[in-house]
Order: sequence, then structure tokens, then C-alpha cells
Amino acid sequence: MSVSSESEVSGEGDWQDLESDNESITILSLFDAKTFASTGDMLKHCKEQHDFDLISVIHRLQLDFHGSIKLVNFIRSNVKDGKPVVAKDITVGDFSDEKFLKPVLENDALLFSLDEILEEQQDGQDVGVAQLSGEALAVKNKELEEELEALRSQFANYRLAVEQTLDKRWGDENEPGPSQATEKKDNSNYYFESYAEHEIHETMLKDAVRTNAYRDFIYENKDIFKDKVVLDIGCGTGILSMFAAKAGAKQVIAVDKSDIIAKAIENVFNNGLSSVITCLKGAIEEVVLPVKEVDIIVSEWMGYCLLYEAMLPSVLYARDKYLKPDGILAPSSATIWMAPVADPEYIADHISYWRDVYGFDMKAMQAGIYDDCRIQTMPESCLCGEPYPFKVLDLHTVKVEELQFTASWESKTTRDVDELDGFLIWFDNFFATSRSEPMPEPTCTPEQWNKRKEGNVAFTTGPQSTETHWRQGLLIAPPSEESSKVPAGTKITGDIRFQAAEDNVRALLLDVNWTVGERKKTSRSWKLK
Repeated sequence: MSVSSESEVSGEGDWQDLESDNESITILSLFDAKTFASTGDMLKHCKEQHDFDLISVIHRLQLDFHGSIKLVNFIRSNVKDGKPVVAKDITVGDFSDEKFLKPVLENDALLFSLDEILEEQQDGQDVGVAQLSGEALAVKNKELEEELEALRSQFANYRLAVEQTLDKRWGDENEPGPSQATEKKDNSNYYFESYAEHEIHETMLKDAVRTNAYRDFIYENKDIFKDKVVLDIGCGTGILSMFAAKAGAKQVIAVDKSDIIAKAIENVFNNGLSSVITCLKGAIEEVVLPVKEVDIIVSEWMGYCLLYEAMLPSVLYARDKYLKPDGILAPSSATIWMAPVADPEYIADHISYWRDVYGFDMKAMQAGIYDDCRIQTMPESCLCGEPYPFKVLDLHTVKVEELQFTASWESKTTRDVDELDGFLIWFDNFFATSRSEPMPEPTCTPEQWNKRKEGNVAFTTGPQSTETHWRQGLLIAPPSEESSKVPAGTKITGDIRFQAAEDNVRALLLDVNWTVGERKKTSRSWKLK
């Protein structure tokens, strides 16, 4: 409803004329299609014809204004879905979900009258005929929107001080003290807070490789999802939950500790899926699910180099606690790859560059330049050796303690190179249609997996395929002290270790040792933080 601007209303006479033209507000019954010119008449009708006294229920449950709004929307939602509503059986828990703050009816005049009804009841007055002018209705609507936004902010149970820098939040500013020496620091607050921002979700949703893989697996296997209970861990905007609901799931439970859950609730409501999808705010280890077990767990838990961010342990916790013995995880397995790299152009642009910057030597800028794992999209041409699948995770059976590991790897150079510049790491993800389906072999490619069985889906984050938001992990190594030329066919062997950082369990340390041909062994560590 439009509201006249101040420039269109001038003088007291004009204002009085505007008021005199107001149309009465139409209030729809809670239980049928009848409409009324006043709230009092509507409530009287519900009491006499449907044995439902709204004011009595509000008093019995001791509801405030917001609670009363949720009650009305709960009633309208149940009536819309054909579910019975019995006054004496209603409890506060029935409409505790924040979704019931969203009006079921557009411009529901009853909601705009609730505060006046409550005030009149509190003063011992009869329920009046609370009619609002068009302008008052718009003002009340704006107030409701502001109150809803304020309520959302109250649900956030964490906020780090804005003056903290990213390094300080991740625990890199100070050396660990005595109390930190024996346990690893969990910076989960910053982790979850970062996922409240819209940009990160836009990036993930626009990653077509990622999002299409989940959509294709769910939509191409509707027989698996039909009438099933699905758990979505780290639901974000709710996209995977909505895929599952559209595929025929009986119930979907979407869980996220980030404040983005408020947007997921709105997205679910706006797409008419509130009757199927229940959104819960909190860590999966802390929330109480409305079911004892689920048929399927879907989750987009993967981080850079697969295990960065350490979200997989939460998925495994839910697997062990809620997933049925024959239930499935999507994805169901993952393979991590590694290959040697030689890319003189990249080294010139990002490493050697500092030795001649407009004629000045800025070697000071090279301090620590080899310490961090770089997240880059690299061309396949940068690979100078055969890729090696050094770790395969069966997500149906892997244990949390197995996520920190040491694995052997090997390769053979495929071309002559003047210098071995480092290594590239990426991963493949596989979606299986049943728990009994054999795991993909370590060397199995996504293309091979997709052709193996109808309904199978897989994708890669490697340099040989379409770019994803995960890109690849690039480990740049300092030049070798020995003769640097490496001919084609040279064997390279070594070990790689994945472990959580001491100062932040969500960060990752990558320790690699390698031997090129007959040279001595080289070792180096990289941080991914």
C-alpha cells in the first residue's frame, strides 16, 4: 500500500480530506474464507463457529506481542496445510521457530491490530474494532519489519570485536602462552561469523561445478530422496535443503551456526517449502534434532585442499549419531591428488619480481614468501609430472582421528624442466547412490565414475577441468641447492602430512618431504590459514 509523501499533503484541510476517504480494513477469519470489517467481529466468529478463543490462548501462554504474531501465523499455516488446530493443545514450542514471524497472509490486517488488542485486554477493556488508516497500516508494517530485524540480531550468540584484525582472530598475532601449549585453539566464532556474509555464499552458489553436482545428484536420484528424512549440515542459504525438498523428501532439517540461517529461513518460506524444511540455528553438536535418525546427510563441508576449515568432523559426528545404518552421505567419498609443478612465468611474476621493482631490489618483501600454501587457479600446463592420489576418504567409515595423517606419494616427470618449483594439491568428490556401492579406486576419475552407474555424480577441483571456488593449493618451494635441471622420466618420491595448526584447529599445516632422482631428501612445511 502506497503512502502519500509530505509534498502531496499540505495544510490541515487536505489532511482531513485524506482521512475521510479511508477504506475499512478487511480481516480474514483464522479458520475459513469469511471476512470482517473489525477484529472483534472476526474473533467472535472464531469463538462461536470454531470454538477457538484467540485471546484466551494468548493469555494462557502469556504471550507478548511477538509471541502473538507467531501464534497467528502458526494457526494460519496449519489451516493452510489442512492441519487441525485445537486451542487447548497449543504450546509455545509449536511456534517457537523464527519462521512464524513471517506473515502467512500478505498484508494480514489481524497482525497490525494485535498490539491494540493486547493493550485493550490488559486494561480490562473489550476487544475493540481496531481500524487503521492506510497510512497507519503502512507505518505499522514498517515497525513490524524493524522489530523482526531486531529480533534476528538477538539470535546471534557471538560477535567478535570489530577492531580485531583477521590475524588476531585467527590467533597468529601472539605466540601461544603456557595455557595454549597443550591444546589447540578453536577459533570457531570467527569461522561461523565469516559465513554470515552474503559474498561468500554468492561465490559458492555461482560455482556451477559445485552447485550443479549437488543438484544433479539429488534431482537424478529422486527415488532415493522421496519420502526420506534429510539432514543438511552447514546449510548456508538453504540451497541443498531446497533441492532435497523439491526432490520429494518428507522432511529436511537444515542446520547452521552462522547468522546466515535467518536468510535460509526466509528463502525456505518465500519458496513455499516451510512445511518440509525445518531450520535450526547452532552447531550440529549442540542442536536438538526433531528426529532420532535420518536417511540421508547432505553437506558441502569441503575446504581448500579438502580438509581446510575442519568442518568434516562435524559431519562425521552427525553421521555416527543420526544416520541410519543403511543411510547415505552426499558426497560419499573424496580423493586428494598431488603433482609436481614447474611454472617459470608464475615464479617470475610472484617470487623473482621483488628483486627488481622499477629498478629497486625489494628482497625484504620475500621474507616468508615460501611459508604459505597459495590458493590459485593454475593451468594444467604447469604440471611437470604425473598426478598421484595420495589419500582416499570413505566418508561412510572414516574416523575423525584419521583426518590427520601422513601418506606416501610418488611421481615421474613428464617433461624436461629447468627447476622443480613445488607441488599442486586438489581433490575430487564422488556421490554414490547407495552404501553398498563399491568405493571408487584411487585413480578413478569423475568422468569414469559418472559413466559407471546411472545416478552417479562426481567432480574435480583439479587444473585439468573447469575452475571452482576451491581452486588448487600451490606449494612453492625454494630453488634447490643442487643442480636444478630435471629431465623427463625422473622419479620423485616422498611423504605428505596433513595436520591441524597448533594455534587454530581450523587451519592446516602441510609437511612435505621429497627426493628427486638421486638427490638428497628435501623437507618443507606450508601453512594454510
